[in-house]
This record gives sequence, structure tokens and C-alpha cells, in this order.
Amino acid sequence: MNKILIANRGEIAVRIIRACKEMNIKTVAVYSEADKDALHTKLADEAVCIGPANSKKSYLNIQNIIEAANITKSDSIHPGFGFLSENAQFAKICEETNIKFIGPNSKIIDLLGNKSNSKELMKKEEVPVIPGSNGNVETLKEAISISEKIGYPVMLKAANGGGGKGIRVVNNSKEMESSYNIVKQEAKSSFNDDEIYIEKFIQNPRHVEIQIMADEHGNIIHLGERDCSIQRNHQKIIEETPSTAVDEKLRNKMGAAAIKAARAAGYTSLRNSRIFSR
Repeated sequence: MNKILIANRGEIAVRIIRACKEMNIKTVAVYSEADKDALHTKLADEAVCIGPANSKKSYLNIQNIIEAANITKSDSIHPGFGFLSENAQFAKICEETNIKFIGPNSKIIDLLGNKSNSKELMKKEEVPVIPGSNGNVETLKEAISISEKIGYPVMLKAANGGGGKGIRVVNNSKEMESSYNIVKQEAKSSFNDDEIYIEKFIQNPRHVEIQIMADEHGNIIHLGERDCSIQRNHQKIIEETPSTAVDEKLRNKMGAAAIKAARAAGYTSLRNSRIFSR
């Protein structure tokens, strides 16, 4: 890689630029009109405006970012996190235009982006998962049947969800009747996809994530855990490491499960594997 375009802004972009400087790799910053004087635009070797302040018209504008990469003759794009970092379409366009997407390939992003599909893969590979539906739930009748089988309370979740949206706890069949269509509407509104699935609701869990690193030669390691249990509206507020709830035996067991999951998906790059434990 000789020149990397950073498809992000702020502290995320600054850290990537500093790492590239240490490796003698040239960098291109992109910015919206609102960020024209931001630090990352000053630190990079080049800077290109990709649109107005509205992120949908700038940092989420795939066409403008690809054009910026072509104009600056960048051979790689680093998406950082957030924005387009988990967008399979963006990764695929990079692949088709011979631009290195620094992250997993589009097929892996597509697979892991759909939680119900990735969960089915984990079950097939005997990676421990929370009890729930086999794939997506298509009807209210099916949702009630599954929930009664695994036992209430359960969670209705958007298959392509994230950021704490498209999630609702359901305590009985009456609540299911009122919540089913609401969650489907929330999923459609937030992610343009109304597919939903069901998981057993674990009360008072610890939310612990295992960080993994995988290269393109089949080597996968885990880098320990982060405890993300302090949340608001299903979104993390504080991340702590090491977790006070995890001993060495459990840490090794969780790490092995995370590596197995990454290998099953053919994952490369960096990722957090979410683990829920009591």
C-alpha cells in the first residue's frame, strides 16, 4: 500500500494518519464542508472535500469517496469504524475498482451483518449461541410458537440491526402480539430491511466482547476482553479491560470460541465478538 484514503473523520482519522506516517505511507483525508478545518485534514498529505455537512451526502456517499480515491490515485481505503466500515456494498465496489478495502471482504461483511444468518452459521460450526429462532421469523404465529418453546422473556431483534435499534423485550404472548409488527417497522425504518429474529432474553447479563485479529493467511488470535456492560438504550457507555467478571479459565474459553467463530466465517481484519454471560 502506497497511499491510503481514510473514509472517516476526527480522532479516528487522526489515529490512522499517524500510524501511516510511522509506516511511511501517504494519506488522503476526506472531509465534509463542515470539517474543512478539522485536524485530520491538516495532518494528511492530501485532503478532498466529499460533500456538505450532512453525513449521508458526504461520509456515507460511496460514489464521492470512490471518486476521491481515483482522483488522488489512492490504492487503498481505510474506513475506520462507523459510517461505511460495515457496508458490504462499499467493500464490493472497492474490490471491483481494484482499491484495497482495509477490512474484511464484502462477502464476510454481508454474512456477519445479518445476525440471524451469522447465528445459523455459528450453530452449524458448534460455536455456543443464545437459544432462539432458526433464522428469521416470518409470522406472528411462528414468533409466538418459538417464544413459548424457549420460554419467555425473549427479545425481538432486527436481523440487520445495530446501535441498539430494532430491539424489544417481550414477556408474554400478549406483548408479542403488540410488539411483533412494531419491531418489523422499526427494522424497516432504521435499516431498510424488516427481517427479525428471536433470542432468549438473558436477565442481568454481563456484556463482554472478545477482540480478535485475523490475517489473510489463516492466522487468528484474540486480544483479551472488554466489559461493555454499562449501557444506555442498548448502547455501550463505558468499556473496561480486563473484565472483573472474567477469570483466566473463562477468558481462555471465550477466546477460543471467538477464534472458532472467526474461522467459521473466514474472517480477516479486526473485530469484537460479543459474548453474553451471567
